[in-house]
Amino acid sequence: MRMDVDDETLARQAGNGDGPAFSALLERHYDRLFALCFRLMGNRAEAEDLTQDICAGLAAKLAGFRGRAHFTTWLHRVAVNAAHDRRRRRARLKRAADGWGDWERARHVENAEQQAAILWLHEAMRTLPPELRDTLALTLDEELTHREAAGVLGISEGTVSWRMAEIRKRLRAMHEQDANT
Repeated sequence: MRMDVDDETLARQAGNGDGPAFSALLERHYDRLFALCFRLMGNRAEAEDLTQDICAGLAAKLAGFRGRAHFTTWLHRVAVNAAHDRRRRRARLKRAADGWGDWERARHVENAEQQAAILWLHEAMRTLPPELRDTLALTLDEELTHREAAGVLGISEGTVSWRMAEIRKRLRAMHEQDANT
């Protein structure tokens, strides 16, 4: 039905209240959005919550979509911003709970369903600063180029390249340390 319509057109239509256009966008991009949220948050439960929050607010956000960037770039930016907001809220809650032990009781258990290599990567990603983690999440399975990731993150392509070199160096060191223990 709407397979021949590009994402940007669907986004503008959905922003104007077109329900079928909104449904078509979600159908096209939900799985990729969830995968990105999983990489950004590091566990399935957080990724599911984040993806649902993004989708719940997406109809209203689409009213502001102007088409100056590809829809997928815009959607990635929405996801990265939502992940930043969630991390900030989590950090505030942690600081508030310090001394009461609430944070320790609320800590998430790692998803045991994942393969050992994927689990290690996600664990390693958690140790990275947010800007490196976000860069890796965008370029890992999404196969975004450095230029596309730079557009999503609002930084230069050279900065993305530097971050990727830094990520490789840190992950290599972590892997060697894990292998020696």
